[in-house]
Amino acid sequence: MFNVTAIIAEELIRKAEKEGKFEDLEGMGQPLAPDEAANLPPDLRMAYRILKSSGHLPPEVLEEKEINTAIDLLESMEDEQERYRQVQKLNVMIMQMNERRRRPITLDTSSDYYRRIVEKVRLAEKRYDRPGTNADNQR
Repeated sequence: MFNVTAIIAEELIRKAEKEGKFEDLEGMGQPLAPDEAANLPPDLRMAYRILKSSGHLPPEVLEEKEINTAIDLLESMEDEQERYRQVQKLNVMIMQMNERRRRPITLDTSSDYYRRIVEKVRLAEKRYDRPGTNADNQR
Protein backbone atom coordinates (compact mmCIF):
# COMPACT_ATOMS: atom_id res chain seq x y z
CA MET A 1 0.00 0.00 0.00
CA PHE A 2 1.29 3.44 -0.91
CA ASN A 3 1.50 6.26 1.60
CA VAL A 4 0.15 9.28 -0.30
CA THR A 5 1.72 11.77 2.11
CA ALA A 6 5.18 10.26 1.69
CA ILE A 7 4.86 10.27 -2.11
CA ILE A 8 3.80 13.94 -2.15
CA ALA A 9 6.58 14.90 0.27
CA GLU A 10 9.21 13.11 -1.85
CA GLU A 11 7.93 14.87 -4.97
CA LEU A 12 8.08 18.30 -3.30
CA ILE A 13 11.60 17.62 -2.00
CA ARG A 14 12.83 16.62 -5.48
CA LYS A 15 11.25 19.73 -7.00
CA ALA A 16 12.84 22.04 -4.39
CA GLU A 17 16.19 20.34 -4.90
CA LYS A 18 16.04 20.89 -8.67
CA GLU A 19 15.16 24.55 -8.11
CA GLY A 20 18.22 24.95 -5.84
CA LYS A 21 16.26 25.80 -2.71
CA PHE A 22 18.58 23.69 -0.55
CA GLU A 23 21.71 25.65 -1.48
CA ASP A 24 23.18 28.33 0.80
CA LEU A 25 20.96 27.42 3.73
CA GLU A 26 21.76 28.97 7.10
CA GLY A 27 24.14 26.72 9.03
CA MET A 28 25.03 24.68 5.96
CA GLY A 29 28.25 22.74 6.52
CA GLN A 30 28.12 23.35 10.29
CA PRO A 31 27.71 20.53 12.80
CA LEU A 32 24.24 20.00 14.20
CA ALA A 33 23.54 21.22 17.71
CA PRO A 34 23.69 18.40 20.26
CA ASP A 35 20.35 16.82 21.05
CA GLU A 36 19.30 18.14 24.45
CA ALA A 37 17.08 15.11 24.96
CA ALA A 38 19.79 12.56 24.18
CA ASN A 39 20.29 11.69 27.86
CA LEU A 40 16.57 11.04 28.40
CA PRO A 41 14.96 7.64 28.00
CA PRO A 42 13.48 7.23 24.51
CA ASP A 43 9.91 7.15 25.82
CA LEU A 44 10.33 10.61 27.41
CA ARG A 45 12.07 12.40 24.52
CA MET A 46 8.92 13.31 22.61
CA ALA A 47 7.22 14.66 25.75
CA TYR A 48 10.33 16.72 26.54
CA ARG A 49 10.40 18.20 23.03
CA ILE A 50 6.69 19.07 23.20
CA LEU A 51 7.16 20.77 26.58
CA LYS A 52 10.20 22.66 25.35
CA SER A 53 8.59 23.89 22.15
CA SER A 54 5.58 25.11 24.15
CA GLY A 55 7.84 27.13 26.45
CA HIS A 56 7.73 24.75 29.41
CA LEU A 57 10.77 23.02 30.80
CA PRO A 58 11.03 20.14 33.27
CA PRO A 59 12.05 21.19 36.80
CA GLU A 60 15.41 19.43 36.45
CA VAL A 61 16.31 21.54 33.42
CA LEU A 62 15.22 24.75 35.18
CA GLU A 63 17.34 23.81 38.21
CA GLU A 64 20.36 23.11 36.05
CA LYS A 65 19.94 26.46 34.30
CA GLU A 66 19.72 28.19 37.68
CA ILE A 67 22.92 26.47 38.82
CA ASN A 68 24.75 27.44 35.63
CA THR A 69 23.58 31.04 36.01
CA ALA A 70 24.82 31.10 39.61
CA ILE A 71 28.22 29.79 38.47
CA ASP A 72 28.42 32.50 35.80
CA LEU A 73 27.54 35.20 38.34
CA LEU A 74 30.25 33.98 40.71
CA GLU A 75 32.91 34.78 38.14
CA SER A 76 32.06 38.49 38.12
CA MET A 77 31.51 38.83 41.88
CA GLU A 78 34.23 40.92 43.54
CA ASP A 79 33.24 40.81 47.23
CA GLU A 80 34.90 37.72 48.71
CA GLN A 81 32.39 37.34 51.56
CA GLU A 82 29.44 37.53 49.17
CA ARG A 83 31.17 35.11 46.79
CA TYR A 84 31.70 32.65 49.64
CA ARG A 85 28.01 32.90 50.67
CA GLN A 86 26.94 32.34 47.07
CA VAL A 87 29.26 29.31 46.75
CA GLN A 88 27.65 27.84 49.86
CA LYS A 89 24.20 28.49 48.37
CA LEU A 90 25.34 26.93 45.08
CA ASN A 91 26.60 23.85 46.95
CA VAL A 92 23.19 23.44 48.60
CA MET A 93 21.42 23.81 45.24
CA ILE A 94 23.68 21.16 43.68
CA MET A 95 23.25 18.82 46.65
CA GLN A 96 19.44 19.14 46.51
CA MET A 97 19.45 18.56 42.77
CA ASN A 98 21.67 15.49 43.16
CA GLU A 99 19.33 14.08 45.80
CA ARG A 100 16.27 14.55 43.57
CA ARG A 101 18.02 13.09 40.55
CA ARG A 102 19.68 10.28 42.48
CA ARG A 103 22.76 10.94 40.38
CA PRO A 104 25.33 13.76 40.42
CA ILE A 105 25.29 16.59 37.91
CA THR A 106 28.45 16.92 35.88
CA LEU A 107 30.46 20.10 35.94
CA ASP A 108 33.37 20.41 33.56
CA THR A 109 36.17 19.86 36.07
CA SER A 110 38.88 20.16 33.42
CA SER A 111 38.12 23.80 32.64
CA ASP A 112 40.28 26.67 33.82
CA TYR A 113 37.15 28.39 35.15
CA TYR A 114 36.29 25.43 37.39
CA ARG A 115 39.84 25.38 38.74
CA ARG A 116 39.68 29.12 39.54
CA ILE A 117 36.34 28.73 41.36
CA VAL A 118 37.71 25.88 43.47
CA GLU A 119 40.77 27.97 44.34
CA LYS A 120 38.58 30.96 45.31
CA VAL A 121 36.50 28.71 47.56
CA ARG A 122 39.63 27.39 49.26
CA LEU A 123 40.89 30.93 49.84
CA ALA A 124 37.52 32.01 51.22
CA GLU A 125 37.43 28.99 53.53
CA LYS A 126 40.84 29.90 54.89
CA ARG A 127 39.88 33.52 55.31
CA TYR A 128 36.34 33.27 56.75
CA ASP A 129 35.64 29.78 57.95
CA ARG A 130 38.56 28.54 60.00
CA PRO A 131 39.39 30.46 63.18
CA GLY A 132 43.04 30.61 64.11
CA THR A 133 44.39 30.51 60.54
CA ASN A 134 46.92 33.03 59.26
CA ALA A 135 44.19 35.02 57.56
CA ASP A 136 42.43 35.56 60.89
CA ASN A 137 45.67 36.58 62.60
CA GLN A 138 46.41 39.18 59.91
CA ARG A 139 43.17 41.08 60.49
